[in-house]
Amino acid sequence: MTFRNRLQYFLVKRLQISNKKALELISVGACRVASKQVFENVEIQPFEEIICDGEILREEKKLYYIAFYKPVGIETTLNQAIPDNLQAILPFEEKLFPVGRLDKASEGLLLLTNDGRVFDKTLRKEHQTEKEYIVKVDKPITASFIQQMSSGITIMGQTTLPCLVEAIDEYKFRIILVQGLNRQIRRMCYKLAYEVLSLKRIRIDQVHLEDLQPNEYREVGELIGA
Repeated sequence: MTFRNRLQYFLVKRLQISNKKALELISVGACRVASKQVFENVEIQPFEEIICDGEILREEKKLYYIAFYKPVGIETTLNQAIPDNLQAILPFEEKLFPVGRLDKASEGLLLLTNDGRVFDKTLRKEHQTEKEYIVKVDKPITASFIQQMSSGITIMGQTTLPCLVEAIDEYKFRIILVQGLNRQIRRMCYKLAYEVLSLKRIRIDQVHLEDLQPNEYREVGELIGA
């Protein structure tokens, strides 16, 4: 917790008052955070309503947690200067940010939110959050392929962590990763002389793609322990 996350800091910046005056307002109960009267210099969240002396200093911000089906051909970026950017196809008035990435040639589950805590926690759990994919390759899957993919392959100067891999049929397999290396699955397959023909992410942590179709979305509960 930092000073910048405290009510005192918010009052000083918002009301242009001294630290002493801010603490006085707090100590006499002049402030309410998320409808609750406070008497201490509490930690505040960026989405909480703050009222001081009956004046609304910041309105409550609605938090959104969205499961979105990103189609093939869309870059996971909100930079509108980049062709085929995500922002151009999102149907939301609120600006939502993607949690993690999904490369342009891939499709499937993408998590969107305006809750900054989710992004921070996702980064801290980089090697803990499970991500599940269905992958189709250009030639028959062998037992050796499954074994090597499962145990780890050296890409970009590092060996991937062990992961769960199982064949679905002759050309498709399921893989569950706890890493997020750039184009990891494609690079792993390439090292074994396989080409990925299609790649769909169907789960991130406890959130599943379910029956969503490209460009469809649904609201979900709080993401990844936010």
